[in-house]
Amino acid sequence: MTHPHQIAPPRPAQLPERPSVDGLEEKWVAVWKDTDVYAFDRDAALAGPREQVFAVDTPPPTASGTLHLGHVFGYTQADCLARYHRMTGKHVFYPIGWDDNGLPTEKRVQNYYGVRGDATLPYDPDFTPPQRGGDGKSLRAADQVPVGRSTFIELCEELTVIDEQAFEDVFRRLGLAIDWNVQYRTIGDRARAVAQQAFLRNLARGEAYQAEAPGLWDITFQTAVAQAELEARDYPGAYHRVAYHRADGDPVHIETTRPELIPAVVALVAHPDDERYADLVGTTVTSPLFGVEVPVLAHPLAEMDKGAGIAMCCTFGDMTDVQWWRELQLPTRSVITRSGRLQEQTPEWVAGGPGEELWTERLAGRTVHAAREAVVEALRASGDLDGEPTRTQRKANFYERGEKPLEIVTSRQWFIRNGGREEGAPGLREALVARGEEVDFHPGFMRSRYRNWVEGLNGDWLISRQRFFGVPFPVWYAVDAAGEVDHDTLLVPDEGRLPIDPVSDVPEGYTEDQRDQPGGFTADTDVMDTWATSSLSPQIAAGWPTRGGAGEGSDPELFEAIFPFDMRPQGHDIIRTWLFATMVRAHHEHGTVPWTDAYLNGWILDPDRKKMSKSRGNAVTPLDMLQASGTDAVRYWAAAARPGVDTVDDPNQVKVGRRLAIKLLNASSFVLGFGELPEGSSEADLVTEPLDRAMLAGLAEVVRRATQAYEDWDYSTALDVTESFFWTFCDDYLELVKERAYGGELSAGGPTGDPTPQTLSARAALRLALSVQLRLLAPVISFATEEVWSWWHEEGTSVHTQPWPVVEELAVAEGADAALLGTVGQALAGLRRAKSEAKVKMRTPIAAATVAGPAPELDRVRAALSDLGAAGKVTGELTFAEAEQLGVRDVALVEAPA
Repeated sequence: MTHPHQIAPPRPAQLPERPSVDGLEEKWVAVWKDTDVYAFDRDAALAGPREQVFAVDTPPPTASGTLHLGHVFGYTQADCLARYHRMTGKHVFYPIGWDDNGLPTEKRVQNYYGVRGDATLPYDPDFTPPQRGGDGKSLRAADQVPVGRSTFIELCEELTVIDEQAFEDVFRRLGLAIDWNVQYRTIGDRARAVAQQAFLRNLARGEAYQAEAPGLWDITFQTAVAQAELEARDYPGAYHRVAYHRADGDPVHIETTRPELIPAVVALVAHPDDERYADLVGTTVTSPLFGVEVPVLAHPLAEMDKGAGIAMCCTFGDMTDVQWWRELQLPTRSVITRSGRLQEQTPEWVAGGPGEELWTERLAGRTVHAAREAVVEALRASGDLDGEPTRTQRKANFYERGEKPLEIVTSRQWFIRNGGREEGAPGLREALVARGEEVDFHPGFMRSRYRNWVEGLNGDWLISRQRFFGVPFPVWYAVDAAGEVDHDTLLVPDEGRLPIDPVSDVPEGYTEDQRDQPGGFTADTDVMDTWATSSLSPQIAAGWPTRGGAGEGSDPELFEAIFPFDMRPQGHDIIRTWLFATMVRAHHEHGTVPWTDAYLNGWILDPDRKKMSKSRGNAVTPLDMLQASGTDAVRYWAAAARPGVDTVDDPNQVKVGRRLAIKLLNASSFVLGFGELPEGSSEADLVTEPLDRAMLAGLAEVVRRATQAYEDWDYSTALDVTESFFWTFCDDYLELVKERAYGGELSAGGPTGDPTPQTLSARAALRLALSVQLRLLAPVISFATEEVWSWWHEEGTSVHTQPWPVVEELAVAEGADAALLGTVGQALAGLRRAKSEAKVKMRTPIAAATVAGPAPELDRVRAALSDLGAAGKVTGELTFAEAEQLGVRDVALVEAPA
């Protein structure tokens, strides 16, 4: 890496005949790959101070299909920040991972191959899927070919490798300055070992535990779902006014959208301040149809202004039911199974009662919808339905990738304590809120989203999934002499054995023939939630653990040196999942935060201002845009968006970026076309003219502002001030000094001999300004800046490993009047305007003109009078007149208008 403030020496420029942005990606992606220009220098990093390292916890994209425009948006913004820090002389640790396990991958595999996993089936080494590459929509779920667990996992492995290669190709074309030598897969051996080791340590410290409890269940995917994965959606329903009965027979009406749960009711609940039910609280009522006696209780979560103000507590209809059940210590009367159907067997509290026949003939084994219709019909017949149902739109919880409302069923699951339940972890929630104060969020207001999420948790982190393609829990259970599984007797491996799969591996002290036998063992067949692995992305990438298993990829020295990382870039929508989960894991395992700063990018919105996502079907794939407009144009569009702000997909902004990249090539060709400066001289030695020093003074201010913006994590402001100056540089300064830089060739018709000091001043200022601007633009316009740098510097020298510009490089401009360029530029614009109004060509000579303005402005014009006259083709006299505002008037043209 080039040492800060030591710029690679130039060589005689080798300019193309016709500079073009087309083809730059293919050229430079290959060069960067061959030269490994972005590789992290581990030895140099460990030999120096920690502050000279910038470690990025790069998001591992979900390998399930194609990248979309949102990926380009967020990853480019993070890349700009990483590139800046590399140019300041830091060793940038910038890995890439692929999040390839979990439900999204399984769903894609099901659609792609037309299969579904079935744990009861054996492995088939000769299996050929019914399709390869189809979207699977032609096959209903029931028509997908069932395959065994191992066969299904093999198909997952096959497809994720294909997807990940496609992702890498797009990321390389996007110009991400990633160290491609540091890659990981969340299903790979190293990630599995790290996830399993972290889990075992959580388990040993009591931070991980297993419990049989009510939880959210997706009946489509047949798996438990965590609170962070919920999505509340409008769902059609109806209010049913139903009568329960007091001991004297008088009705107590409730309103419910789920009458099929009447057999699951364990209480009616009213607010303690609701006078309507004050005399009812503490008594019992009887349920309609089933005649089950239930208590009437008080709880502050009952909503007095909703419906009748008194509600059924079912086990379980929603999360409020779960809270009431837990806090009021109610019995469990679950009737909905994991399949989303009512149980086949008649519940014991229904058996022998008035509802037994209804259950056996019309409810047992029915879907929720069919059961609801049957119960409503029975309520009409019994007279317990007061009026007809009233249609409504209710909010229902969905798994974020699911299509049917979630049910709440009781099952045995693994949890990690996250402060959602104070019992067992007093003070944890406050500790995790405090961790949020240790991290700098960019933008700062995003911290409140983290805090609000933590403070609003109502349960611990459910990390187990009843699926196939994930990291297995490294756990077996003892089987007692009667053949019953003893879930309280866990068998866990030594860390040195990791990673393991308990379905195929055997615990210490046992043999394979004891599997699922009395006195033997059985495997835990669940897998970890994908967030349980990706929440360890810093540990996986940087070589944790410091001892024990993990095998290949373990680098304790590196991990100790760079953890906590410096930057976590990610979308603001996954603060509640990836960001929070990573904080939880680092807090438990390391007693610290995982990174010092979190950068949150916004969403990409479609023209209707809805978030782009593959699940919504409104996502745009980026490859066509990259090929059509060029990568620099797309990077410009992403970097022009402010940190954390949602942005509409805007093709016009991309066009502006392409125009900027093209102008950069053309302007650079012009600047470098003047040839070399005298041997032994430097740009700073030769710059003498007021206009040149003024331009460089303005550039020095840009360097100050852009540097401060990057230090404030604000790449968009850095781009804005740099781009604004660049266009002034092209439109005003280049035009004003063109004649002088050519040494009079334009007007005299040829060279005038050795360049004068004034000519050398212009050429030196142009080259110095170009060097600085290329480096200022390099984090965003990565390909065009690299192309220009290659015209000018030795092969193998990259602009991206050059030092970030500093004000000291422009010391020759110290004390210069930076406003001079803008003032003279206004005067030149006035001369051009006069020609436009007269409808003559810009090269038409001006016989005379008057420049009017305040005295200080006129003094600035006089300081660059010769440049203004040359640029404006003024052949006669320029006079001056004091006025309130600067302007040009009384322009006499040599040629009359056509």
